[in-house]
Amino acid sequence: MSEVYIVPRCERPVDIVYEDELLLFVHKPHLLLSVPGRHPLNKDCMITRIQQTHPSATVVHRLDLDTSGLMVVPLTKPAHSHISRQFQERAVSKAYEAIVFGDMPVDSGEIDLPIATDWPNRPLQKICYERGKQALTRYRVLERKHGNTRLLLEPTTGRSHQLRIHLASIGYPILGCDLYAHPEALAASDRLLLHATRLGLQHPGSGGWIEQVSTPEF
Repeated sequence: MSEVYIVPRCERPVDIVYEDELLLFVHKPHLLLSVPGRHPLNKDCMITRIQQTHPSATVVHRLDLDTSGLMVVPLTKPAHSHISRQFQERAVSKAYEAIVFGDMPVDSGEIDLPIATDWPNRPLQKICYERGKQALTRYRVLERKHGNTRLLLEPTTGRSHQLRIHLASIGYPILGCDLYAHPEALAASDRLLLHATRLGLQHPGSGGWIEQVSTPEF
């Protein structure tokens, strides 16, 4: 039987950055689960913390344990359905910042590579042209410094580990990535340098566009 990973207690709070009667925008800290894990000791997470003060809160999307940044949290069933449909229709605007290993030679580009689950090595994903699902990531260089590159990333799809595996697959792994980075890139940071920095969608009540931004701490 494989050893169960117990997530260390995250002492950082979940900050509410916007609130109204239908939804919240929250900032999930690094090393906090979005939803409870299967093991009883992995129950602490973003949604259980939020439900202590907002019992009707539900989850409509997730960020990886290692990723920090913005999440939207519906507070009613109609809001959940409305926002979930926007995610399914790729109508939600998402942007991330990351620092990757190496100097990217171009200022912007696209990574269009299909992703599939690497079943023998779960939870890893892999690039797979035979059975992978289409995945597209747009990127733009924000800064080049100390031999690394800060990127703005805009995924148009939401595959598991998409940003991590896409960047690693073209030779620029995210610093601190314990799944896809080579040893030098992994050792360059004590955390994954990936942050959900912008999130925008159509408000389920007013129908107007609502967007929040969050500055990464790296």
